[in-house]
Amino acid sequence: MSALAPLRIPAFRLLLGGRTINALGNSFAPIALAFAVLDLTGSATDLGLVVGARTLINVLFLLFGGVLADRLPKHLLMVWASLAAFVTQAIVATLVLTGTATIPALIVISAINGMVGALALPASSAIVPQIVPAEIRQQANALNRLALNTASVLGAPLAGVVVAATNPGWGIAVDSATFLVSGLLFAFLRVAPKPVATTPAPGVIGDEQTPGVASVEPSRPNVFADLRTGWSEFRSRTWLWVVVAGFCVINASWSGSLFVLGPVVADETIGRRAWGLVLAAETLGMIVGALIAMRLRMRRLLFFGTFSTFFMALPVLILGTYVHLWLLIVGALIAGLMVEQFGIAWETTMQEHIPADKLARVYSYDMVGSFLAIPVGQVAVGPISHAVGVEATLVGAAVLMTLAVVGMLSSRDVRTLPHALPEPEPSTVKQSVA
Repeated sequence: MSALAPLRIPAFRLLLGGRTINALGNSFAPIALAFAVLDLTGSATDLGLVVGARTLINVLFLLFGGVLADRLPKHLLMVWASLAAFVTQAIVATLVLTGTATIPALIVISAINGMVGALALPASSAIVPQIVPAEIRQQANALNRLALNTASVLGAPLAGVVVAATNPGWGIAVDSATFLVSGLLFAFLRVAPKPVATTPAPGVIGDEQTPGVASVEPSRPNVFADLRTGWSEFRSRTWLWVVVAGFCVINASWSGSLFVLGPVVADETIGRRAWGLVLAAETLGMIVGALIAMRLRMRRLLFFGTFSTFFMALPVLILGTYVHLWLLIVGALIAGLMVEQFGIAWETTMQEHIPADKLARVYSYDMVGSFLAIPVGQVAVGPISHAVGVEATLVGAAVLMTLAVVGMLSSRDVRTLPHALPEPEPSTVKQSVA
């Protein structure tokens, strides 16, 4: 089958375009916001509070976002969330550019931005089965991540140049503008009221329903009933909650190391522009990884993806032991290439094994579980590094990430979950384009 087959579908092209433009702006945001805070106070603890506040509120509202996405038109949620994010980021940019920003103000606005993102994130992930037939979803997921990472690899070094040469506020202003453009693209997105029908895929275990086809469930009396249904779907699959638990540890260590301590170490060693190149190398690795994953055909896709996450610890370990620009670039490149194998394997596995009409709610539980420790890691890493030293904190984080991967692979379900390899059906793709 053609790796570009999903691009024949107009709705997928709009989704891809909107998310790619947004990713280009978002590649500016972490660098710009980090150095805006460091310019204000120079404190890693303050930076952890600002980025941690956004992530904490994002996690708290994700479950509600999942319920909304299964109840309402997903593309409309994405439109309104994009417009709200445009406003919040525009306010942050104005405060930074006018020199009136304060840490409390940045914490509050970042928290609001996190809430807005939570309302749209499950919808943007779960909308794919409504647009793309099952037999080409792995390619669609790979194209989606390829486009997002390409935007990031172009944006990260440009963000480093802009922030170093002008003011971090201009980087945040770029992020704000891209939210407006992506919201306009999502407004033209039209999807079928039900997921794209496909033939039953082999390899579904237990009593799971046919992926890609909406199940019939009774009317939903309230939000809590929806949450209970989503929780039941989540906890009934061992492979799902084991991987999510592992990524609680990985994401806490990763985010605290790269998004808080990374800029601190860069400011003292390789410099701000060079740090942008390191982040760009990671996303370049993701681009290469997506191109590889697009062609992979294997029955144990989840096992392969989970094993690949061993390499996420590599740049964190280098930061804590021997900070050298080219070594960091190579480590980030390898980490990006391998983690992308997991990302695409995970998206494809979720869409294959979860009933499509419950997918947004299960995505929200996945996101809450995976992201739960991120604000804890971001807030705690500053005080921990002050107590034991930056180098020891980074090495400890790398060890924790490695142990988490070992824990995930210890699950038989993770190692043996089958991935269906259906033959392409040209008529199905053709009908989806029509």
